[in-house]
Amino acid sequence: MTESATTPTEAVRPEPARPAVKSGPARPEAAAAAADAESLIAGKRRRIDDLDARIIALVGERMAVSAEIQTARIGAGGRRLHLNREMEVLRGYGEALGKPGTALGMTLLELCRGRV
Repeated sequence: MTESATTPTEAVRPEPARPAVKSGPARPEAAAAAADAESLIAGKRRRIDDLDARIIALVGERMAVSAEIQTARIGAGGRRLHLNREMEVLRGYGEALGKPGTALGMTLLELCRGRV
């Protein structure tokens, strides 16, 4: 048998690391598109923040109306919760928004029940 011309460590010698290639300056069109996208995103996020504030206010209003209904129902000798009505509410959210809508409706009902 003859010996190999290279040893095992010589045969698997890693290549030296290459310096990272830096790209040139961004094309003006790409920079403009990025700036436009950032501006659009910032504007849409402000819009979402406004919508969220309105939703929170509406949930607070819903909670107040629900409390009035509960007070009237209990004052008339009824139960604090009306499960058939809750099922109607959940069905409406589910039909409009699918399974996540049902979960949203359930969360709203929990918020509006007050202390159990």
